[in-house]
Amino acid sequence: MTTWVAVPAGSGFGVDNLPYGVYSPPGAPPRVGVRIGNHVLDLAAALDDPVFAAPTLNPFMAQGSRRWRTVREQVVELLSDERHRARVDAALSPVAAVVLSLPFAVADFVDYYSSLHHACNVGRMFRPDEEPLKPNWRHLPVGYHGRSGTVVASGTPIVRPAGQWRAPGDDAPSFGPTRRLDIEAEVGFVVGSPSRMSQPVPVDRFAEHVFGVVLCNDWSARDIQAWEYVPLGPYLGKSFATSISPWVVPLAALDAARIRPVAQDPEPLPYLRGGDWALDLTLEVRLNGEVVSRPPFADMYWTAAQQLAHMTVNGASVRTGDLFASGTVSGAVREQRGSLLELTWNGTDPLVLADGSTRTFLEDGDMVTIAATAPGAGAGLIDLGDVTGTIKPARPI
Repeated sequence: MTTWVAVPAGSGFGVDNLPYGVYSPPGAPPRVGVRIGNHVLDLAAALDDPVFAAPTLNPFMAQGSRRWRTVREQVVELLSDERHRARVDAALSPVAAVVLSLPFAVADFVDYYSSLHHACNVGRMFRPDEEPLKPNWRHLPVGYHGRSGTVVASGTPIVRPAGQWRAPGDDAPSFGPTRRLDIEAEVGFVVGSPSRMSQPVPVDRFAEHVFGVVLCNDWSARDIQAWEYVPLGPYLGKSFATSISPWVVPLAALDAARIRPVAQDPEPLPYLRGGDWALDLTLEVRLNGEVVSRPPFADMYWTAAQQLAHMTVNGASVRTGDLFASGTVSGAVREQRGSLLELTWNGTDPLVLADGSTRTFLEDGDMVTIAATAPGAGAGLIDLGDVTGTIKPARPI
């Protein structure tokens, strides 16, 4: 599919993608737009629709999947047919000239633990004398309810959190800034259409409720997490910040990236069967500009459709703006691990960077960027953008 907009060769932001975001032109309030090449299209102006003049995607997402399809068809026509050029060209702004914001108001946040390789690595590190997986892991998507109020836009500085942790050999815990600040490279799914309480969402109705995909960095304080997580799970070690990318890639843009899910053994219970929403996404983790890992999302054991079905099977509802993330994406080899915890094997095998410096966990001033691409129509490419955060020193307490 072609467009009259000047899209750079090899760009993953062609007319087959058209991700949604919230941006502010110079001197103007935030509004909803779609990215095409190195420009963003003002949808309120191009479609003459006030729902896109809102400073968040939520009002549009709440209109439902039929409306999402209609708007996508309209935008594709506007950007593909030269007849619309004179009118639409005035609604385009260079991405470099605008300010990007959090694309949607986050209602609830759930984080999963759905990579077999990640779960096995963590199990081997922390329970070397046991089976790496707990007995429930292959039967259900393990997850926890996070903190929606600390989901932040890409580029937001990440202040080193403080909390309790207990060093090896110490009898009592200490308090202070985390010494083991980490990343988690993840893929997030954004709920558009809500569901009703007590009415589970089956796996085959996933696309009726999920609007699109973002990239996530679920920052983690590993020492705080290790001390607090027994018996109820993650808390302060996770709740201080989760960064997401500014562009929400609609599910319709990822049709060519859908693949057969990995084999699951044993076969899941009936409510988790089907809903083939495995995606062939390749993530890239950069530390201070250097690529340190390329995690493959295609290897994830539990799919997003299964995660949504499990989240609602007890009667819990989902709301417009709910975000649920995959959990750390890791592959079978070291170069595919999505956290420093795994890349350095809990700090015992430091990562050596190109400048000769080493890392076990993040230092103040470090910048982490997670990017991702997916196959597009034909030989095209879908770019999911990136999510970036820079570590700032802990604040005095």
